[in-house]
Amino acid sequence: MRRPRWPATTRGRRRVVRWAAAVCVAALLPMTWLYVSASQRVRDLADVPAEPVAVVFGAGLDHGVPSPYLAHRLGAAAALYREHKVEVILVTGDNSRTDYDEPDAMSGWLVGHGVPRSRVVPDYAGFDTWDSCARARRIFGVTHAVLVSQGFHIRRALALCAAAGITAYGVGVDERHDATWYYGGVREVLASGKAALDSAADPAPDLLGPREHTVTAALRAAR
Repeated sequence: MRRPRWPATTRGRRRVVRWAAAVCVAALLPMTWLYVSASQRVRDLADVPAEPVAVVFGAGLDHGVPSPYLAHRLGAAAALYREHKVEVILVTGDNSRTDYDEPDAMSGWLVGHGVPRSRVVPDYAGFDTWDSCARARRIFGVTHAVLVSQGFHIRRALALCAAAGITAYGVGVDERHDATWYYGGVREVLASGKAALDSAADPAPDLLGPREHTVTAALRAAR
């Protein structure tokens, strides 16, 4: 199999460079869209407006308990609840296997850190960010929320929830810039393309199911 050869002429090399530059620009357009569309709604814990619901996205388990990144998200959500910024916390994550249950692990963490169980609602089919946002709106009836995630992910979450019909602010949890943080940043560049497609196409979540009234009931009880 013959290997591609670098063009021998200056004109040919310039053409290759132009094509490479065009590909790079096209690849970065979705990420630019995320920053432009969502950055104005990223806030700190202290200045985020009050909303009825916080939505916390799953971020993995370590031996059945929330990973450090997920624990930081949950800690921020618990702080929002203690400071009366939110009334109910919707925890959305993956429960596609019998031996892996993010939402119950997230619920248990919050209850163990002082949030009443009656104020925590699990979504067991938040398989990715789009599914979590679409189900929050279509299944749980969430229209206004504070989204909680790491800083590298929060803009994508805001853009997708806006596309799903949720008016939201986002709290981006600070993290040490370790290998996991850099991996998350690279992953966001790749995931931004899918986010743009999901926003445009508005696909149904992988698992939709019937409408649930658990968030509404929890809000009613809170008031």
